Parts: sequence; structure tokens; C-alpha cells
Amino acid sequence: MTLRGRLTAAFLAVVLGPVLLGAVFVGSTMATLDRSRSTERLSLAAAGVRTSVDALCQQLRAAADAVALVTDPAARPRAADQVVGRGLAAAVQVTDTAGRTSYATPGGPGGPWRDCAGDLPAGGPVRALAARVQLRDPAGADLGSVAAAQPVDPAFVARLAAVTGVAVTLLGDSAGTDRVTHTTETREVREAVLAAADTVDGDRVTETDGRYVRRVGPSPGQPLPLVLSVPGERPPDLYAALVGAVVLAALLAVVAAWRLARVTTRPLVELAGAVDRVAHGDLTARVPVRSRDEIGRLADAFNRMTRETGSYVAALTTSRDQLRGHLAVLGDTLASTHDLQRILRVILHSAIAATGARAGAVLLLDADGVLVGRCVEGLDGRWPTNERPDPAALRVPVGAGVVGTVAATGEPLCGRWDPAQATTGEPSCETYVAVPFAAPGAAELGGRGPDRPGHPPADGDAAASGALGVLALYDRVGAAEFDDDDLVTLRTFAGHAAVAVENVRVHEEAQRLSLTDPLTGLWNYRYLRESIRREVERANRFGRMLSVLALDLDRFKNVNDTWGHAAGDAVLVEFARRVRGEIREVDLAFRHGGEEFVVLLPETDARGATIVAERLGAVVRGHPVPVDGHGGEPVRVPVTVSIGIAVYPDHAATGQQVLDAADDALYAAKAAGRDGYRLAQPPDPGPAQEIPVVAAAVSPPDGLPRAGAPDTAGAGQGGASSGPHPPRQSRGR
Repeated sequence: MTLRGRLTAAFLAVVLGPVLLGAVFVGSTMATLDRSRSTERLSLAAAGVRTSVDALCQQLRAAADAVALVTDPAARPRAADQVVGRGLAAAVQVTDTAGRTSYATPGGPGGPWRDCAGDLPAGGPVRALAARVQLRDPAGADLGSVAAAQPVDPAFVARLAAVTGVAVTLLGDSAGTDRVTHTTETREVREAVLAAADTVDGDRVTETDGRYVRRVGPSPGQPLPLVLSVPGERPPDLYAALVGAVVLAALLAVVAAWRLARVTTRPLVELAGAVDRVAHGDLTARVPVRSRDEIGRLADAFNRMTRETGSYVAALTTSRDQLRGHLAVLGDTLASTHDLQRILRVILHSAIAATGARAGAVLLLDADGVLVGRCVEGLDGRWPTNERPDPAALRVPVGAGVVGTVAATGEPLCGRWDPAQATTGEPSCETYVAVPFAAPGAAELGGRGPDRPGHPPADGDAAASGALGVLALYDRVGAAEFDDDDLVTLRTFAGHAAVAVENVRVHEEAQRLSLTDPLTGLWNYRYLRESIRREVERANRFGRMLSVLALDLDRFKNVNDTWGHAAGDAVLVEFARRVRGEIREVDLAFRHGGEEFVVLLPETDARGATIVAERLGAVVRGHPVPVDGHGGEPVRVPVTVSIGIAVYPDHAATGQQVLDAADDALYAAKAAGRDGYRLAQPPDPGPAQEIPVVAAAVSPPDGLPRAGAPDTAGAGQGGASSGPHPPRQSRGR
């Protein structure tokens, strides 16, 4: 919107505001008064209805009492006829204790009769209003009841309308407009009144088509379902008159506002043209100062602004190019590597360059709740000693010093260095700025990072703040202290550091989960394929042996069938724990699937493998596994294991072949009666060829079994891993 439009709108708001408010006030006041008066009329009408119905009920009750007081049964019909003849009731009905009618005056109204006490027989609209009293003999015994009734007809409803001064509708039991029994409403408004009556209950009043509607009853003292309505008293053309007055005032205000805005904005056209030139990049645009009023001062300020803006743009262009370079390097690093040390080094270098700091450090929280330096730059000469320290030597407890306080509170700090804080082991400086960084999502989790494996437990206040570490910079170049802009910039780099730490940890955890069995914690089949290939290649390269054990729990299906799958899972977990306890650090245990497991024993011959198999069979056989049986009752499940043994290269030439050979040996152990082990059969020998051998050959100096050598070495020797793979799972024997 242009300035002229805004001025016009402001003038219209000033002028039309009171007019609109006045019109709304008049309309709302009239509507409120009308509703208040109509509500009062309906309240008086409701009271009148209750009074009239209550009076009729008292009259009927007195008539029934007059008949009930007659002790002679033969005289009661005559008394009932007298009551009807005197006009106290339209009909009298005498019933015995079984509910049978013993006498009824002729010409009475049809049923059902609505009892003044509120009881209504099921079915049909109300035809009469009745009062019922108990009939007793002189001794007080129950003889039945006497009911006196008065018809509820159009005349009755018309009398209620005449007494109350409002329209009265008596409702029946059916739905829709045909549920009306009697009404004094006109056909034009009847449907609207009934629809409005369905939306109210109790003493509430609603409005529809210019009429106010209220429901009365059924309730104690007034058992009839009635709807009362009264027309509103608002003038029908009130709102039309108010709208006309507002429209006329608006037209006059628009004309006056447009004229005033045009005169006011004319001197600003020249300034607007210069501003438009600046918006298109022409910072040399100037506005002539023709007066010293507000417009003249605005023009002078505009000229100063354009001159200073030109200087700022040149400086910002240079800073932008530098920042783009840092961000490009940072983005490439984050996208191309999971090397946390390299990522933190790039982040720290970029933060120092962007803020003009002389030195900086990135500290991460370790499992003991201590901030440990992971990456430092420019801290030479700032340590208590002259030696160049390792970054890990920078250790600050959470809550101590500047960086410790930042980690504990989760709030950044900046300012001048207090020498009294130098006792925490932090480097000395003149000015500092330190910003915490937390795992993404820690704020939504109440200050706690995601609870996933691989996250070190935080200590005390650091857990409350969710901090992973602190990014700190020292001694800004060319300025006394770091300012708020530096703090904002450092927050950005701290956010990158948090994402980098979290990504590296998530990557490591994802790698671990993809290679482990979730139930037992052993390596899975995927890692078995990779490991058997790697171990066979290493054994082949160094002339060593590799033993493979294929293990299968005997009759494991009976465990599931007898004690349930939860017990079966507990047996598998305990079996995996015992296997890990009986193998070396260099050995690898895998869950092949179901109750089948595989153990790789690097640099182990057949004799050593059989020793391991005997130990595994003994540790499984000798200790039944405690589980929860059906109903939670603890039971001890006896478990045995069958083991097949194969050795590379004695029994196979490839990883898959040695696995197959171990599996065949396992089936042989099963066939031999289970709870034992079998060694794989050597493959069929190929055509023999005589090879000359140097006489007096000696054993290898390391004593380890060699491929093709006799099975003389045991399984107790260890070896190093070949190639990168996840850490070993076992704790060794």
C-alpha cells in the first residue's frame, strides 16, 4: 500500500471508527434490550404456566380426594359423578390394587393421561392431565387409587396462551412438525420455533426468525412438555437505517481523506524516486534538501544513509566472500567424511576466521562428566607450562570455570577473563566467548539428548542442559571484547559441531546395529559372511589355520513348546553369554539363525578346536538355564549343544566350503546322539604328486599352527585381526 493509501486509511479509521462503533453500539444495545425484555416476558409466562398447571393439579387432586374419602364402595360412583358434574374434573377413574378399572365416569378424555407427579404412560401424545390419590379402607389397607383428569385440548392450550400472553405449543412424542399436539403458533413460524426449541434446555432462551423461544417442562409441578415463544420488539428497519448512515458517512470520509492524502504526499514524490534508484542498486542517488521541515530532514538523512551504505556494502562483500569460502569447506567436510576429528578441526578453523579470534578450542563431554579438548588452535603460550600440550590435556570439570559453567547451564558466556578462574586448567586469555552445543532434539526432550547406545552419560547439570560439548574462542583481533554478532556466528558453528558429533555417533551405532543380532548381542549372519572371508584370506596370507565351530542347541523346539517362546529367548541369550565367556578376545561368535550359532577360531588347529568344543559342551550341559515357566513359576531348563568342527585349509579351500564342512559335521554330531562334537571329514584327496622336501625341517619359530602342518598346536594362542571390522564382543577366557 502506498503512503497516500495509508494516509487515506488512517483518516478513514479516525473518522469512520467512531461512526462504526456508534452504529454497533446502537444495534447491540437495541438487540440486548430486545432480548432482555423478551426473556423477561418468557420468564413471566413460564411462571404463569407453572402456576396455572399447578392450580389445575391441585383442583384435580382435591376432586380425587373427595371421591377417595367415600368409604362406601357403592357410593363412590355417585361421588365421582358429582365431582364431574360440578366441573372439578372432566373424568374420574377408580382402579383396584391390580390396576383394573372398577369405575370410570362416562365421556372422559382419551389416554394417555399425564400424571401431575410427572409419570407418563408409554406411547402417544398427552390427552389429559390427571391427579391420582390412594384409596384406603378405615384400617389403612390399600384398596387401589382414584384418578381425576382434565382434558389437555386446544382450548386448554389457548387458555394458557391467554393467561401468559405468549404463544404456547404442547409437544407430543413423535419427531418433526407432526409431533405438535396443540399450538397457538402460526404456520409461518411453527417449524422455526420447533427447530429452535430442540436446541435449548432448562431455562435457556434462543432466538429464531425474530422470535424468542423457551422450553417449559416437563418438571415437578409442571408435567406438560410446552414450548413458549414471543416476538421480538426490535424495529424491523433498524439495521437498514444504521447501514445507510454508515455508508453515507463513509462516502464523505473517503472524499475528504483522498484530498488530504494527495496534498500531504506530493512533496514525497521526489524522495520516492531517489529511493527507487537506490533499491535498484544506484547508491549515488541524492535528494536535494529544499526545506528544513520534516521532509527536508528526511532528505538529509537519506543522503547520509546512502553514503554510509556504500561503505558498508563494500565491507560486506568482502566478508561474504570469506564466509562463503568457509561454509563451502565446512559443507564439503560434513558431506564427505565421518572423521570427527577432521570435522571439528574445520569447524574450529572456520569459526576463528569468521569471528577474528586468535585462538579456540572444541571440548566434548566424556563419560566421567569432564570436558576434554578434542581440537585446539592458536593456544601456544597460553598454557601454564611452555610445553605444547596434546588437546586431550585440556580437561575442565563440568560446572568449573567458564567452559564448565557453559556446559552445566547450557547458556553461552562472553566477556573479559578473570584470573581467578585460571585454576580450572583453562588457557589464559584477555577476552573469551563460549557456546554450548547439544544433540539435535535435546531441547524438545527436556534438555536431555536421545538415549541411544554410543552416547556418553552426562554428569549432573550437564545432563540437565543436554550439552555434548563447548566451542570456545579467545582474544578477538582488533576489538576489546566479543560482541553479540560474534555470539550469533559462534552459535551457528556450534550447531554444526552438534550435528557432526551426533551424525558420527549415529553412523557408528547404525554400523554396530547392522552387524549384530538384537536378541543375543552376537554378530549376525551378514557379518559372518564378511568375517569368514576376511579370516580365510588372512589365514591364507600368513599360512595359518582357521577353525570353524557350528553349534546347534539340541531339541530346542521342545523348549518353546513346553515353556513358551519367552523361555526360548532366555535360553538363547544365556547360551550366547556362555559362549562369549569361553572364547578368546580374538575369536568371533555369531548367531547363524534360530538356535544355530557359529564360532570362528583364528590361528587354531583341529586339536585346539576340539578343546574349545569340549569346554562349550561342558559349560552348557553342566548348568541348566533358569527361566520363567507358565504362570511365572521359575524352572531350570536342561540344555545341551551339538557341535560340528571344520578347519581351514584341512577340510575346505574357501570360507563357504569350510562353513558347509562344519555344518556337515554338526549333522553327524546330531546323528550320533547329540550333546557332543564331530570333526569334519577331510575332502577326497586329489591325484598324488611327489614333491621334494628339504630334510631336517624345523618348526616355525612362533610355534603357531601352519596350513598343512600336523595338528600339534592348541587353541590358546591369539592373533591380530586383519582389516577394519567392529570391536570383538567377547571378554576372553
